[in-house]
Amino acid sequence: MDLTTDRAAARLAWTRASLHDNSLTLESASADASFRSYWRTYFNGRSMIVMDSPPAQEDPRPWLKIGEQLAAAGLHVPKVYDKDLAQGFLLIEDLGTRLYLPTLNDENVDALYGDAMDALFRMQTHMSYNDLPRFDETVLINGLNIMPEWFLGRHLRHTPDSHEQKVLQDAFTLVIKNAMEQPRCFVHRDFHSRNLLIVDHNNPGIIDFQGALAGPMTYDLASLLRDGYIAWKRERVENWVESYRLRLRDANAIGSDIDRAQFLRWFDLTGMHRHIRVLGQFYRLWYRDGKPGYLADVPRVYHYIVSVARSYPELADFVALLERHVQNRDLTQVAGA
Repeated sequence: MDLTTDRAAARLAWTRASLHDNSLTLESASADASFRSYWRTYFNGRSMIVMDSPPAQEDPRPWLKIGEQLAAAGLHVPKVYDKDLAQGFLLIEDLGTRLYLPTLNDENVDALYGDAMDALFRMQTHMSYNDLPRFDETVLINGLNIMPEWFLGRHLRHTPDSHEQKVLQDAFTLVIKNAMEQPRCFVHRDFHSRNLLIVDHNNPGIIDFQGALAGPMTYDLASLLRDGYIAWKRERVENWVESYRLRLRDANAIGSDIDRAQFLRWFDLTGMHRHIRVLGQFYRLWYRDGKPGYLADVPRVYHYIVSVARSYPELADFVALLERHVQNRDLTQVAGA
């Protein structure tokens, strides 16, 4: 019996014991980019989720702790019915299958994003972040460095020369400085359309929050409004950003001296940090982990990076570096394919 089969057997046995029903079965609900996976079962006509979080790779305790704090702050996260931390199994509320991503359209996006920004505002103004790991310079630079390694190096097969290394360093320094000058707050880190579910009560349902950090104010806002999986017109995005800035200002979460241009710069360059990291991460998921499912979203992420960078003269050399090596290449085509 291999490890995968052994894990499946243990997961099923634990679920049946937890619910005292030896007839229960499990079906795949979803998997994420980590070792964590989710399985659906039905008990007395009710759907529940088993979260399988192998402790050696994905300690479930941060998910539990942060989930409890989010729930106490009034956010809709899955309730926990049972847990076995030694094995890494949790029986939790099923928030359903209505993800934001396939549902969003021009007619409903204002309402759905309105709910999401309400939830984000509550997170940023009601959640303590003092005991969270810091989204510090080390975390920021480690995230950025994924791109040169996996996009430029592994995918495009290009090793930057000394001049290009300086261009990358200057761009990364600018992005890091921008993030570090912002007020700190609770940062979900993956607050986007694949981690938000449409629910009947207290929308949205929020998942995948275990990696929360104490970080820059605009990070989650950029994750939501410049989502790597769906794009909106720039003018519309900037109007959402401005409405959120005014809300933060009125709540004294940011100073009255932070005007529209300053907040938009925070948002733009923080979003760039995320997209630079994601650009590298999507290729790492393919080349290292054999997960090709994210490659279709690479062109959108790349477009975010270059289109935003073009708005800032300080990043002209960085844009030129990327465009010089990308040119007309199909970014969804893997090297050697």
